[in-house]
Amino acid sequence: MTLKGQFESNERRETIRIRITLEPIRREVSFPSHYNFTLQGFIYEHLSAKIATELHDKGYVYGKRHFKLFTFSRILGKYKIQGNNINYIGPVYIWIASPLTELLESFATNFVKKEKVKLGQQFFRPTAVEVWGLRRITGPIIVKTLSPITVYSTLQTETGKKKTYYYSPFEKDFVEIVKKNLIKKVSVLNNANNGSPQLDRAKFSIKPVKVSTKNEHIINYKGTIIKAWSGIYEIDGSEELLQVAFDAGLGSKNSQGFGMIEKYEKLGNYKN
Repeated sequence: MTLKGQFESNERRETIRIRITLEPIRREVSFPSHYNFTLQGFIYEHLSAKIATELHDKGYVYGKRHFKLFTFSRILGKYKIQGNNINYIGPVYIWIASPLTELLESFATNFVKKEKVKLGQQFFRPTAVEVWGLRRITGPIIVKTLSPITVYSTLQTETGKKKTYYYSPFEKDFVEIVKKNLIKKVSVLNNANNGSPQLDRAKFSIKPVKVSTKNEHIINYKGTIIKAWSGIYEIDGSEELLQVAFDAGLGSKNSQGFGMIEKYEKLGNYKN
Protein backbone atom coordinates (compact mmCIF):
# COMPACT_ATOMS: atom_id res chain seq x y z
CA MET A 1 0.00 0.00 0.00
CA THR A 2 1.25 3.49 -0.82
CA LEU A 3 0.44 7.02 0.24
CA LYS A 4 -1.19 8.94 -2.62
CA GLY A 5 -0.73 12.71 -2.63
CA GLN A 6 1.41 14.70 -0.26
CA PHE A 7 1.16 16.92 2.79
CA GLU A 8 2.17 20.55 2.55
CA SER A 9 3.23 23.07 5.16
CA ASN A 10 0.49 24.13 7.54
CA GLU A 11 1.68 27.71 7.05
CA ARG A 12 -0.13 27.77 3.71
CA ARG A 13 -3.37 26.86 5.51
CA GLU A 14 -4.49 24.65 2.66
CA THR A 15 -7.53 22.60 3.49
CA ILE A 16 -6.31 19.01 3.69
CA ARG A 17 -8.08 15.76 4.41
CA ILE A 18 -7.29 12.10 3.95
CA ARG A 19 -9.37 9.17 2.74
CA ILE A 20 -8.52 5.62 3.69
CA THR A 21 -9.78 2.51 1.91
CA LEU A 22 -10.30 -0.75 3.76
CA GLU A 23 -10.93 -4.09 2.08
CA PRO A 24 -12.73 -6.53 4.39
CA ILE A 25 -11.07 -9.90 4.95
CA ARG A 26 -14.54 -11.40 4.66
CA ARG A 27 -16.77 -10.27 1.80
CA GLU A 28 -19.41 -8.82 4.12
CA VAL A 29 -18.83 -7.14 7.49
CA SER A 30 -21.29 -5.90 10.05
CA PHE A 31 -21.25 -2.95 12.45
CA PRO A 32 -23.79 -1.81 15.02
CA SER A 33 -25.55 1.33 13.78
CA HIS A 34 -24.04 3.33 16.67
CA TYR A 35 -20.33 2.94 15.92
CA ASN A 36 -18.98 6.49 16.46
CA PHE A 37 -16.98 5.56 19.55
CA THR A 38 -15.45 2.54 17.83
CA LEU A 39 -14.37 4.60 14.83
CA GLN A 40 -13.02 7.37 17.06
CA GLY A 41 -10.91 4.83 18.95
CA PHE A 42 -9.61 3.44 15.65
CA ILE A 43 -8.32 6.91 14.72
CA TYR A 44 -6.61 7.44 18.09
CA GLU A 45 -4.95 4.02 17.79
CA HIS A 46 -3.21 5.09 14.58
CA LEU A 47 -1.83 8.36 15.94
CA SER A 48 1.54 8.65 17.62
CA ALA A 49 1.36 8.13 21.38
CA LYS A 50 2.30 11.77 21.99
CA ILE A 51 -0.39 13.27 19.74
CA ALA A 52 -3.06 10.81 20.89
CA THR A 53 -2.37 11.53 24.57
CA GLU A 54 -2.33 15.32 24.14
CA LEU A 55 -5.57 15.29 22.16
CA HIS A 56 -7.39 12.85 24.39
CA ASP A 57 -6.35 14.36 27.72
CA LYS A 58 -6.52 18.05 26.88
CA GLY A 59 -6.88 19.12 23.27
CA TYR A 60 -6.84 22.84 22.48
CA VAL A 61 -8.36 25.09 25.14
CA TYR A 62 -10.68 28.04 24.57
CA GLY A 63 -12.11 29.29 27.85
CA LYS A 64 -13.79 26.28 29.42
CA ARG A 65 -14.01 24.45 26.09
CA HIS A 66 -11.56 21.85 24.81
CA PHE A 67 -11.30 21.32 21.06
CA LYS A 68 -9.70 18.24 19.50
CA LEU A 69 -9.68 19.91 16.06
CA PHE A 70 -10.38 16.89 13.92
CA THR A 71 -13.45 15.24 12.50
CA PHE A 72 -14.33 12.15 10.51
CA SER A 73 -17.00 10.74 8.26
CA ARG A 74 -19.38 7.87 8.63
CA ILE A 75 -18.16 4.55 7.22
CA LEU A 76 -18.92 4.88 3.52
CA GLY A 77 -19.47 2.10 1.00
CA LYS A 78 -22.09 -0.27 -0.30
CA TYR A 79 -24.30 -1.36 2.59
CA LYS A 80 -27.67 -2.66 3.70
CA ILE A 81 -29.50 -2.21 7.00
CA GLN A 82 -30.40 -5.35 8.89
CA GLY A 83 -32.09 -4.75 12.21
CA ASN A 84 -29.74 -2.69 14.41
CA ASN A 85 -26.73 -3.47 12.25
CA ILE A 86 -25.20 -2.02 9.09
CA ASN A 87 -23.79 -4.67 6.77
CA TYR A 88 -21.12 -3.50 4.32
CA ILE A 89 -20.26 -5.38 1.16
CA GLY A 90 -16.89 -4.76 -0.46
CA PRO A 91 -14.45 -1.93 0.32
CA VAL A 92 -15.30 0.84 2.79
CA TYR A 93 -13.99 4.40 2.93
CA ILE A 94 -13.38 6.77 5.83
CA TRP A 95 -12.54 10.48 5.59
CA ILE A 96 -10.56 12.28 8.28
CA ALA A 97 -10.04 16.06 8.34
CA SER A 98 -8.07 18.41 10.56
CA PRO A 99 -6.39 21.82 10.37
CA LEU A 100 -3.46 20.12 12.14
CA THR A 101 -1.21 18.70 9.43
CA GLU A 102 0.86 16.81 12.00
CA LEU A 103 -2.25 14.90 13.10
CA LEU A 104 -3.07 13.78 9.56
CA GLU A 105 0.55 12.93 8.82
CA SER A 106 0.79 10.88 12.00
CA PHE A 107 -2.32 8.88 11.15
CA ALA A 108 -1.30 8.31 7.52
CA THR A 109 2.27 7.33 8.42
CA ASN A 110 1.14 4.74 10.97
CA PHE A 111 -1.76 3.46 8.89
CA VAL A 112 0.23 2.93 5.69
CA LYS A 113 2.57 0.51 7.49
CA LYS A 114 -0.22 -1.90 8.43
CA GLU A 115 -0.93 -5.09 6.51
CA LYS A 116 -4.09 -5.79 8.49
CA VAL A 117 -6.19 -3.65 10.84
CA LYS A 118 -9.06 -4.29 13.21
CA LEU A 119 -12.05 -1.96 13.30
CA GLY A 120 -14.50 -2.99 15.96
CA GLN A 121 -14.72 -6.78 15.67
CA GLN A 122 -13.92 -6.81 11.94
CA PHE A 123 -10.59 -7.26 10.16
CA PHE A 124 -9.56 -5.36 7.02
CA ARG A 125 -6.66 -4.99 4.62
CA PRO A 126 -5.71 -1.31 4.19
CA THR A 127 -5.49 -0.69 0.44
CA ALA A 128 -5.12 3.09 0.05
CA VAL A 129 -4.36 6.32 1.87
CA GLU A 130 -5.12 9.40 -0.22
CA VAL A 131 -4.32 13.01 0.61
CA TRP A 132 -6.80 15.53 -0.80
CA GLY A 133 -6.43 19.30 -0.74
CA LEU A 134 -8.41 22.39 -1.63
CA ARG A 135 -6.51 25.64 -2.16
CA ARG A 136 -9.26 28.15 -1.51
CA ILE A 137 -12.84 28.00 -0.30
CA THR A 138 -15.22 30.84 -1.10
CA GLY A 139 -18.96 31.11 -0.60
CA PRO A 140 -21.70 30.64 -1.19
CA ILE A 141 -21.00 26.94 -1.53
CA ILE A 142 -23.23 23.87 -1.47
CA VAL A 143 -22.02 21.14 0.88
CA LYS A 144 -23.07 17.64 1.82
CA THR A 145 -22.56 16.11 5.25
CA LEU A 146 -20.19 13.16 5.52
CA SER A 147 -21.24 12.88 9.16
CA PRO A 148 -24.31 14.59 10.66
CA ILE A 149 -24.16 18.01 12.34
CA THR A 150 -25.09 18.34 16.01
CA VAL A 151 -25.91 21.72 17.56
CA TYR A 152 -27.09 22.09 21.14
CA SER A 153 -27.38 24.25 24.24
CA THR A 154 -27.32 23.20 27.87
CA LEU A 155 -30.35 24.73 29.59
CA GLN A 156 -31.52 24.80 33.18
CA THR A 157 -35.03 23.65 34.07
CA GLU A 158 -37.27 25.28 36.67
CA THR A 159 -36.16 22.65 39.17
CA GLY A 160 -32.50 23.54 38.61
CA LYS A 161 -31.62 20.47 36.59
CA LYS A 162 -29.52 20.78 33.43
CA LYS A 163 -31.10 19.76 30.15
CA THR A 164 -29.54 19.45 26.70
CA TYR A 165 -31.58 20.94 23.89
CA TYR A 166 -30.65 19.94 20.34
CA TYR A 167 -31.49 22.39 17.55
CA SER A 168 -32.73 21.56 14.08
CA PRO A 169 -31.32 23.35 10.99
CA PHE A 170 -34.66 25.12 10.66
CA GLU A 171 -34.27 27.02 13.93
CA LYS A 172 -32.69 30.47 14.02
CA ASP A 173 -30.33 29.62 16.89
CA PHE A 174 -28.82 26.78 14.84
CA VAL A 175 -26.98 29.27 12.61
CA GLU A 176 -25.79 31.46 15.46
CA ILE A 177 -24.43 28.56 17.51
CA VAL A 178 -22.61 27.08 14.51
CA LYS A 179 -21.04 30.48 13.80
CA LYS A 180 -19.90 31.00 17.41
CA ASN A 181 -18.40 27.51 17.42
CA LEU A 182 -16.43 28.24 14.22
CA ILE A 183 -15.14 31.52 15.68
CA LYS A 184 -13.83 29.66 18.73
CA LYS A 185 -12.04 27.12 16.53
CA VAL A 186 -10.40 29.88 14.47
CA SER A 187 -9.42 31.70 17.68
CA VAL A 188 -7.75 28.54 19.02
CA LEU A 189 -5.82 28.11 15.77
CA ASN A 190 -4.74 31.76 15.92
CA ASN A 191 -3.78 31.47 19.62
CA ALA A 192 -6.37 34.13 20.45
CA ASN A 193 -8.15 32.64 23.43
CA ASN A 194 -9.76 35.97 24.27
CA GLY A 195 -11.52 36.09 20.92
CA SER A 196 -11.22 38.67 18.17
CA PRO A 197 -13.51 41.63 17.43
CA GLN A 198 -12.79 41.15 13.74
CA LEU A 199 -13.91 37.52 13.89
CA ASP A 200 -17.02 38.47 15.85
CA ARG A 201 -18.01 40.70 12.94
CA ALA A 202 -17.30 38.02 10.35
CA LYS A 203 -20.27 36.84 8.34
CA PHE A 204 -21.48 33.27 8.28
CA SER A 205 -24.69 31.56 7.24
CA ILE A 206 -25.93 28.02 6.79
CA LYS A 207 -29.21 27.16 5.06
CA PRO A 208 -30.84 23.77 4.51
CA VAL A 209 -31.08 22.96 0.78
CA LYS A 210 -32.17 19.35 0.86
CA VAL A 211 -32.98 18.48 4.46
CA SER A 212 -36.11 16.83 5.87
CA THR A 213 -37.12 14.97 9.01
CA LYS A 214 -35.57 11.87 7.40
CA ASN A 215 -32.19 13.55 7.93
CA GLU A 216 -32.51 13.63 11.71
CA HIS A 217 -30.31 11.00 13.40
CA ILE A 218 -30.46 9.75 16.97
CA ILE A 219 -27.02 8.44 17.89
CA ASN A 220 -25.92 6.66 21.03
CA TYR A 221 -22.37 7.65 21.97
CA LYS A 222 -21.17 5.78 25.06
CA GLY A 223 -24.66 5.86 26.54
CA THR A 224 -25.34 9.51 25.68
CA ILE A 225 -28.09 10.19 23.15
CA ILE A 226 -27.09 12.79 20.55
CA LYS A 227 -29.38 14.29 17.93
CA ALA A 228 -27.79 15.33 14.66
CA TRP A 229 -28.72 16.27 11.11
CA SER A 230 -27.36 15.13 7.75
CA GLY A 231 -28.30 16.56 4.36
CA ILE A 232 -27.28 19.17 1.83
CA TYR A 233 -26.73 22.80 2.88
CA GLU A 234 -25.61 26.15 1.51
CA ILE A 235 -22.94 27.85 3.59
CA ASP A 236 -21.47 31.31 3.12
CA GLY A 237 -19.20 33.65 5.03
CA SER A 238 -15.61 34.71 5.50
CA GLU A 239 -12.94 32.46 4.00
CA GLU A 240 -11.44 31.86 7.43
CA LEU A 241 -14.69 30.52 8.87
CA LEU A 242 -15.46 28.44 5.77
CA GLN A 243 -12.01 26.91 5.84
CA VAL A 244 -12.23 25.80 9.45
CA ALA A 245 -15.70 24.40 8.72
CA PHE A 246 -14.07 22.06 6.19
CA ASP A 247 -10.99 21.44 8.33
CA ALA A 248 -12.56 20.80 11.73
CA GLY A 249 -16.28 20.34 11.08
CA LEU A 250 -19.54 22.18 11.62
CA GLY A 251 -21.25 22.23 15.00
CA SER A 252 -20.13 20.37 18.10
CA LYS A 253 -18.64 16.97 18.99
CA ASN A 254 -16.61 16.84 15.76
CA SER A 255 -13.99 14.46 17.18
CA GLN A 256 -16.82 12.07 18.07
CA GLY A 257 -17.76 11.80 14.40
CA PHE A 258 -20.04 14.78 13.75
CA GLY A 259 -20.10 17.72 11.36
CA MET A 260 -17.77 16.66 8.55
CA ILE A 261 -18.72 18.18 5.18
CA GLU A 262 -17.64 17.98 1.55
CA LYS A 263 -18.31 20.10 -1.51
CA TYR A 264 -21.39 18.83 -3.29
CA GLU A 265 -19.67 18.59 -6.68
CA LYS A 266 -18.54 15.06 -5.78
CA LEU A 267 -15.17 16.49 -4.70
CA GLY A 268 -14.63 17.65 -8.29
CA ASN A 269 -12.54 20.66 -7.25
CA TYR A 270 -10.24 18.68 -5.02
CA LYS A 271 -6.80 17.77 -6.23
CA ASN A 272 -5.06 14.48 -5.57
